[in-house]
Amino acid sequence: MNVVADIGNTLVKLALFDGDRLTDRYASERFTRAEADALFRRWTGADRAIAAATGADGRDVAALLRERTDYLLEFRPGMPTPIANAYLTPETLGCDRLAAAVGAADRYPGRNVLIVDFGTAVTIDLLTADGTFRGGFISPGFRARFRALHDYTASLPLCGPADEELPLGRTTRACIQQGVIASLCYEIAGHIDRMRAAYDRLLVIFTGGDAKFFEKRFKNTIFANCDLVFYGLNRILEYHACEENHR
Repeated sequence: MNVVADIGNTLVKLALFDGDRLTDRYASERFTRAEADALFRRWTGADRAIAAATGADGRDVAALLRERTDYLLEFRPGMPTPIANAYLTPETLGCDRLAAAVGAADRYPGRNVLIVDFGTAVTIDLLTADGTFRGGFISPGFRARFRALHDYTASLPLCGPADEELPLGRTTRACIQQGVIASLCYEIAGHIDRMRAAYDRLLVIFTGGDAKFFEKRFKNTIFANCDLVFYGLNRILEYHACEENHR
């Protein structure tokens, strides 16, 4: 059984896989030794792990996993994966972006896939049907946009998203809420339209912690798979473990 750790900017997210089946998940703001002990008492049989850090130092989490498993892969930019990579600077490519593409190739083989990952930053990446990561776009996430309006103006309040969609905001707070979310939706819709014109049978996948918030604001041709990075990291772990066994 495999333990997958996605170490992000705000959360350490872990998942347990039995083969290619995700059976359990856990999230923590700071993954401590006590948490690791309690989790591995529950996750008996977990003997392999992968740790991938995005914008964070994952050494402490990796050390905790190394102590509790027989094999640990610390996934870093530039490491081999089961897909081809056409990125010109692979050493700067975020592990989460590449893992999401590997997950898409594994879950939706032979398809052109546009992956929209809603995190601290919003990333929009293309995986082509031949199994090649082609690159994409990075943009501020909606929380960063709310924060920027508050931090770089004299009087605008710090806001968060609102579920209600309004034709117009009629208070300053509502104007900010509707403006930030609408701008991000229009931005994503523009990328989707342009990519659909260029790539046949393009499948659009929303993933990341805020995917479900945005999924309902788009047409039903959009699919949400919030665990795409988990699936990709599990596939990468299997790939490297297999390579190790053949050496």
